[in-house]
Amino acid sequence: MIFRRKAKNDDAEATGPAGSDDVVEAPVEDEGAEEAGTPEGRSAGPYDSSEVDASELEAEDRIDLGALVITGMPGMELRLQVDEQSGDVQAILLVLEDSALELRAFAAPKTSGIWTEVRREIAAEATRMGGTASETDGPFGTELVLVVPVEDPDGQIFSQTSRVIGIDGPRWLLRATVLGRAAVEPEAAPPMEQSLRNVIVVRGSEPMAPRESLALRLPPGAQPAAEEEA
Repeated sequence: MIFRRKAKNDDAEATGPAGSDDVVEAPVEDEGAEEAGTPEGRSAGPYDSSEVDASELEAEDRIDLGALVITGMPGMELRLQVDEQSGDVQAILLVLEDSALELRAFAAPKTSGIWTEVRREIAAEATRMGGTASETDGPFGTELVLVVPVEDPDGQIFSQTSRVIGIDGPRWLLRATVLGRAAVEPEAAPPMEQSLRNVIVVRGSEPMAPRESLALRLPPGAQPAAEEEA
């Protein structure tokens, strides 16, 4: 898997898969790796770190990004959206051909989930931008389908469709946004959905305010890669 670090103002979501300046490499995952086993009490992933054995977190095909541990897939590219001022990783973007999956994790109250509330706010923001938002039942529960106007680098306005998925876990919310072909063509969605199912959330035990971002980081041992020649 290839890792790319993108500045926060790089509009990967609007323009789709594109190149970036900083590239790092990590050990290549086993192409024959299988999906993680389903723990008791949860029919399918994403998983909380308490629901899996420690060996799952340390498996060779796992990539440790701090609060999120993902499983690599052959041909998939991992981009990290980094805040230019703080240097903090804000989001993870998994790119495969013409599709992408953005992952963000947040703290949530111990007593209840927050996806219903967050979903309404996202829908209201899409409407404010002149777009539309509709709820639909998906493989992870109620999700949003957004169609919003986006400006490309040439100043042209076009409509972008995305699927916004929220999973409430033990004191966390994992928000996943499906972009590109996988957002509009069902046959392109399975790899993105499988990548989401394989995510392990490492919430930690420290107290955090609801909606505070869970800390993400560059994979341990990642090394700068030589840039491709034009």
